[in-house]
Amino acid sequence: MIGRLLYVQLIWGDALQEKAIDQWTREIPVIAARGKITDRNGVILADNADTYSVFVRKKAVPDTERTAQTLADILEIDYDYVYKRLTETVSSEITMATHVGRDKLEALLAADLSGVYYSRDNTRVYPYGDFLTQVLGFTSDDNMGQSGLELRYNKYLKGIDGEILYETDIVGVEIEGSTPTYIPAANGLNVRLTIDYEIQEIAERAMEQAYAIQKAKSAAVLVLDPSNGEILACSSKPSFDLNEVPRDDLASLNALSRNSLISDSFEPGSTFKIVTTAANIEEYLAGNPKAFSAEHVFNSSRYRYVAGQRVKCWSDHKNGKHSALNLQGALENSCNPIFVDIALSLGTETMYDYIEKLGFGSVTGVDFNGEAQGMLVPASAVKEVDLARIGFGQTVAVTGIQMAAAVAAVVNGGVYYTPHFLAGVYAEDNLVAEVIPPQKKARVISEEASGIVVRMLENVVAAGGGKQAYIEGYRVAGKTGTAQKYENGVIAAGKYVSSFIGCFPADDPKYLALVVVDEPEGEYYGSTVAAPYAKEIFEGIIKAKNISQRNGG
Repeated sequence: MIGRLLYVQLIWGDALQEKAIDQWTREIPVIAARGKITDRNGVILADNADTYSVFVRKKAVPDTERTAQTLADILEIDYDYVYKRLTETVSSEITMATHVGRDKLEALLAADLSGVYYSRDNTRVYPYGDFLTQVLGFTSDDNMGQSGLELRYNKYLKGIDGEILYETDIVGVEIEGSTPTYIPAANGLNVRLTIDYEIQEIAERAMEQAYAIQKAKSAAVLVLDPSNGEILACSSKPSFDLNEVPRDDLASLNALSRNSLISDSFEPGSTFKIVTTAANIEEYLAGNPKAFSAEHVFNSSRYRYVAGQRVKCWSDHKNGKHSALNLQGALENSCNPIFVDIALSLGTETMYDYIEKLGFGSVTGVDFNGEAQGMLVPASAVKEVDLARIGFGQTVAVTGIQMAAAVAAVVNGGVYYTPHFLAGVYAEDNLVAEVIPPQKKARVISEEASGIVVRMLENVVAAGGGKQAYIEGYRVAGKTGTAQKYENGVIAAGKYVSSFIGCFPADDPKYLALVVVDEPEGEYYGSTVAAPYAKEIFEGIIKAKNISQRNGG
């Protein structure tokens, strides 16, 4: 007996005490407020509305029918459903409703229903609705991140729930005169993004127009700061209002909430010529005899034959020839055969060295779930015709984030930065919990090579295929791209991806924009379908940030 007593008191005692406390107390959860998400300047992009959960302790309800009818009337739910839960549910405590508004709560309080209790639960709200939809993502009914940055940074945002403990008798009725024990919730941390609300708003409007006017399958834009990899805007259309998530159609929800610029791959077409040009210029400066100088005049034939396959220049000229072009002319006219010459001359090893250093064929490391790595034929398996086509943006698939990060490295002086959304994490009192510095990955080309390429791209906008992105008085550099789409391994007739990637000011790039329009109807060239929207975005930034003109525009 003494041994048993010692066992019960010393070894089993804590467990028995917990069981006893559980029997004569009832807990009401205190839901932690989810952390806010703001833009870089503190504009709130995701917030909380005060709402409440309604609980019922069945054994503490004196009049089941009246309680069921009152709950059904005020909460606007079916009486039979409420009554069945109050009479047939096994659990002694029932969660009758969540995310109940203040007006309904006040009506319940006025009804003074015994056995009915309440607790704050919060409801996630997005002040701007259909805004940054695929980036922010959304939460589940219990306020846990389900997609986008809500999911990625759920560990910071979710907080830790508290509870209120009530002393009750054996049937669960609160003991009169008892004092509840309150364990406060620890609210979630606030997340500050690199996103700029003003630029995002400009991007949203531009993509709404691109999607509607071009009658496209989708239209998307990514704007980042080339000098540090901070993502300033990211918009994709079609989308939806985050306050009205279409949960009843999962297929549609998955499609509309997918961030195509990060999770989907496409053939870049002529925008990839920026990579080929950068590799050639860097190799020429390093003394590689297989590289071409900027002044070198290429074969004027508009055709090249590689392994029995013909590659032609898109421009139509008599006698199969066009004017003799140097590298600048090749970029301005987007002449595929000349980029075939460059790629084949540099060879697979050299080309792949730059392609891989610029992040193609692997994830960028952007802080977003579901990033794709694109498609790149392994260097060991590349045939001559593959390398030729890679030189002008075919036989390779990239993601939007890869393309933007790579071109940012080419134009910013040659340094690759990992693109990112998160700027910092803050407590409610604005105390810094964590700040995310620019993530410098590697130098990929020299400053000299970078400067040469940017000047070439500036001329492409001033006098070449990118002139619909030209802004009088401002130095804009960029390149257009048009690529046919493939379905089941064959070219899909009439389906194209039109794109433009560019930056400004060209002499010190601070804003880089990639516009991708998928399957536009009618006109499909990147120069006419994508470039004008990049111009619209750049002009919007100039106005919003009051950027003055620069010489050389």
